[in-house]
Amino acid sequence: MRIAIDAMGGDHAPHAQVRSALAAAADWPDTQLILVGNQEVLSPLLGTEPPANISIVHADEVIGSDDEPVRAVRRKTNSSMVVAGRMVKEGNADAMISAGNTGALMAVGLLVVGRLPGIDRPGLAPMFPTLDNVGVLALDMGANMDAKPEHLVQYAMMGSIYREKVHGLRNPSVGLLNVGTEAAKGNELTKEAFDLLQQAPIHFVGNIEARDVLEHKCDVIVCDGFSGNIMLKSIEGAASAIFKLLKEELMSSWSSKLAAAVMKPGFRKVKKRMDYNEYNGAPLLGVNGLVVKGHGSSDENAMKTAIRHTRAAIDNGLITALAEEFSRKE
Repeated sequence: MRIAIDAMGGDHAPHAQVRSALAAAADWPDTQLILVGNQEVLSPLLGTEPPANISIVHADEVIGSDDEPVRAVRRKTNSSMVVAGRMVKEGNADAMISAGNTGALMAVGLLVVGRLPGIDRPGLAPMFPTLDNVGVLALDMGANMDAKPEHLVQYAMMGSIYREKVHGLRNPSVGLLNVGTEAAKGNELTKEAFDLLQQAPIHFVGNIEARDVLEHKCDVIVCDGFSGNIMLKSIEGAASAIFKLLKEELMSSWSSKLAAAVMKPGFRKVKKRMDYNEYNGAPLLGVNGLVVKGHGSSDENAMKTAIRHTRAAIDNGLITALAEEFSRKE
């Protein structure tokens, strides 16, 4: 399999991308890793004898975090992100990964790679950690700020296929993000979507409140991108604040420092279970190729996690399964 990596996108690019590729190349020699970016910058980072399964495709432009997404994709046609997307479109790569500008990656998915037939709007689908370590797939987390009820149904179906194919879950459960669990709760979007989801060929378990997401009330949770992105940022912010508070309290006195030393292994386990690095790599479901978004602050370990998840999606024929499902609805 061939995975194109936008080596210039992200807060820690290109070092995190190169180091993760080197580590992944050693662990998965059957995977061809293609670093897309400025060859003069990337070549020295690979060393004098890079692994045989790592190559470079030169791209001398970069889409920055402040660039307007659509304009950047149309004007910077030789940027690392656009070139990687074009490789997927033309069949020169089985997937692409980028930790760069999220809006620009959405534009690459739509304008360069293209939508799958039968899909109205692709959705960004990251995994959330859950207390039982199973995780929940959430979409849409920001690809589209607005959505119609039928879009949420498509998200539910795509999410179900993803969890079945990539994670091996049989008949995954699907929930609808809402302000209450009762069927009549919510705004017009969620009320209409609730009725449609009940009729869809999925295992729909009803409304799920945001406070229950990490409790693993369902395997897939669907919502519009505006609500989903707020939920994502709220959970990340709350987790970060809690760890900061714990650190402050545990360092506040000699007795608490001694207690912290005893509890340190346990705290490390908790942090690892809730660390986004362990779940990095959100596919843009609904485009006609595997496009994966890494967190903007992805380090070497997070990028390697994204590569691992991308390999699993390729191995299990995710895009083919999605195409077959939605072609039947055309």
